[in-house]
Amino acid sequence: MIRFFQKTFVIAEFEIIKIFRDPTEILTRAVQPALWLLVFGQVFVRIRITGAVNYLDFMSPGILAQSTLFVSIFYGIAIIWERDLGLTHKFLATPTPRAALVLGKALSAGVRCIPLAAIVYLLALLLGVQMNGSPFALLGVLLMVILGSVVFSTFSLIIACLVKTRERFMGVGQLMTMPLFFASNAIYPLALMPPWLQAISKVNPLSYMIDALRELMTGIPGPFGLSLDFLVLFLCSMGLLALGSVLYKRVIT
Repeated sequence: MIRFFQKTFVIAEFEIIKIFRDPTEILTRAVQPALWLLVFGQVFVRIRITGAVNYLDFMSPGILAQSTLFVSIFYGIAIIWERDLGLTHKFLATPTPRAALVLGKALSAGVRCIPLAAIVYLLALLLGVQMNGSPFALLGVLLMVILGSVVFSTFSLIIACLVKTRERFMGVGQLMTMPLFFASNAIYPLALMPPWLQAISKVNPLSYMIDALRELMTGIPGPFGLSLDFLVLFLCSMGLLALGSVLYKRVIT
């Protein structure tokens, strides 16, 4: 078990090095959440969700989750690039378990999202969002961002293993991001949705990620509860990692 995690962290470290070689990627990724908070959030700042809850307070955790989703869901294209460069063949030729390869890549996606979380936090504070700064809340946000990244990046890897070409992957990725985002509680409460959309939102893992981030970041309680939020994301990550480990070799066939 120790050797499994050692190999996992080696794969993650290999991916993280790419970030330090090209840190401009983080800055370009930060443009989208900044626009959502500075433009969309400021336009709707007078809206009250329930009682005295400010809409910007409500929306900020959703924008963090959105950023995590958008970074992670397109992570699978790196798998196709690695196949074209011959790196995937080399990885599969090593004694490293496929599960460690998949988990290592998923964890590196989580690391890519941590700077985005810091940027969203900073922007939210500058805009006057009432943020919870306790160590427990910050640790919970960090864990949820990483866990959410594992879920969506592994889902992305599975798509890459099935479609196998960059063009098809980009099409499927774009097809999935908008439904996942808008069929969640990122920018409107679950209670305001029509019944059919509520049903979809309740099986959308992004909704549980947002629910946890909202309570941890701003103290706004959600309909699910932190325990269920973490449990759903953990079970989703385990299921997707198992499936990704089985399909990983298909990217080269």
